[in-house]
Amino acid sequence: MRVQRVVTPPLAANSYIIKDVMIDCGGDAEFILKYISKKDLTKKIKYLFLTHAHFDHAEAYFALQGIGAKVAVHSADAEIAKSNPAAYGMLLFTRVNPDIYLTGGEIFKFNSVKLEVIHTPGHSPGSVCYYDRDRKWLFSGDTVFAFGSFGRVDLPGGNAVELINSLKKLTELDVDRLYPGHDDVVEDGAKREIIKAYEIARRLL
Repeated sequence: MRVQRVVTPPLAANSYIIKDVMIDCGGDAEFILKYISKKDLTKKIKYLFLTHAHFDHAEAYFALQGIGAKVAVHSADAEIAKSNPAAYGMLLFTRVNPDIYLTGGEIFKFNSVKLEVIHTPGHSPGSVCYYDRDRKWLFSGDTVFAFGSFGRVDLPGGNAVELINSLKKLTELDVDRLYPGHDDVVEDGAKREIIKAYEIARRLL
């Protein structure tokens, strides 16, 4: 199955499209609408799943809602922009008005795509990863990246202990391919990168 990777402005966040599902949408509505129109996907994308509500991953969500896609985000990130004016005031969090509030543990099935929601707080309170257990794919947002890198915890709502615990949780998964929120996809052996990130985070955070 093909996964389309779209590098979106303004901060080069990755968006992924799997048939009628989009994971993250970037921060530039005009850019993402032009992209999906060019690829003849405007009427095909039915769901937008956000890994978290930071503006570089989520700000364009309203454009997807405008073409009929249902938007899902963890409730903790949906609420932080409302309850923490500083977080919204610095344009960090997007005030998402989702169709689906996630809590973790949900499983969504779309034709041949099955995504399990894994709550991975630390980078933000409502960060989640989406796991395709059958294919051993993990869409990790800003929780973990290639080369043992992991998300920062010095932004509003960030928490080092929670991030370490989230990384430990991810080490228990069988992951071959990692689709992170920034930078390159790990095409094979991604579990090693997750373990490396966990070990580094334990030492540094």
